[in-house]
Amino acid sequence: MNYDLFDKGMSLLQEQLINIMRAKSHLLRDLALVKQLELPHWCIAAGYVRNAVWDYMHGYTVPTSLNDVDVLYYDPEHLCEDTEKRYEAVLRAQVSDYNWSVKNQARMHLRNEESPYASIADAMKRWPETATATGIYLDNENQIQIVAPHGLDDLFDLVIHKSPYFHDKDYFHIRINQKKWLEMYPKLRVIE
Repeated sequence: MNYDLFDKGMSLLQEQLINIMRAKSHLLRDLALVKQLELPHWCIAAGYVRNAVWDYMHGYTVPTSLNDVDVLYYDPEHLCEDTEKRYEAVLRAQVSDYNWSVKNQARMHLRNEESPYASIADAMKRWPETATATGIYLDNENQIQIVAPHGLDDLFDLVIHKSPYFHDKDYFHIRINQKKWLEMYPKLRVIE
């Protein structure tokens, strides 16, 4: 499985992200649990990855709590939301302390009233913030791989930057305030 991102060798930021994530004792367990579902083109993304990096960059030793654990996959052949709920139930039965959120990105364009997405990376690049659009998965050799359609610079530079593909500027700001990121992570900067 290759998502055509970061094919040309690993950058220092990619290595740093993988090292930060590997330091989380539960990471390999979580990735293995999702991998066993045999989802097409999957990753664990959003706050799971973003918060780990921001915690690290702020020197936090206690992880910031997660609202949910976002699992993405891409399957244009099976667009039923009930399928996602079944996957969530399987994951919840194995790790009940997470609020698992499994979403088939092949149907998310309907909710967002956009043209169909071509992949998980195509869906992620449309998320409100560039730093949030980062995911990890295990490849066939059980190596951690990264999906980051906007790259990793904003994530590691502690920048909250609106995705150029996300057009609701008001919602972008509402989200920053609701999530209280600037209070939780005082080194963050918002860049318009």
